[in-house]
Amino acid sequence: MISSINNAQAVGKKQIAIYPYSNFKYSILELLKKEGLIENLDKKGRLSLRKIIIDLKYNTEGEPMITKIKKVSKQGQRIFSTHNELKPVKSGHGISIVSTSKGLMTNKEARKAKIGGEVICEIW
Repeated sequence: MISSINNAQAVGKKQIAIYPYSNFKYSILELLKKEGLIENLDKKGRLSLRKIIIDLKYNTEGEPMITKIKKVSKQGQRIFSTHNELKPVKSGHGISIVSTSKGLMTNKEARKAKIGGEVICEIW
């Protein structure tokens, strides 16, 4: 999903589809929508054929709102951080998504709530 978004914004696509659907991917995308980094998202299809349709967001000059998404935790090496270890991304110009016991949230929200967790990705 992360690679699809990076590649689509690099070539200027307006809309992409993510296969297969998962609640985790949808939660990450809802967080990106709440932060204003994507325009819209929608679930399409029946259970086994479900996909997520994402409308990507660009500024007035046509530059993508998301410059880069970088995966931090990987399958072979999970990265966990306490709320004290969660640092700003790109000097506060980016966000990171943290999977906590209270659900997915940005690094700013996690620091404010004093909750640590697994750092999923960084976005700037």
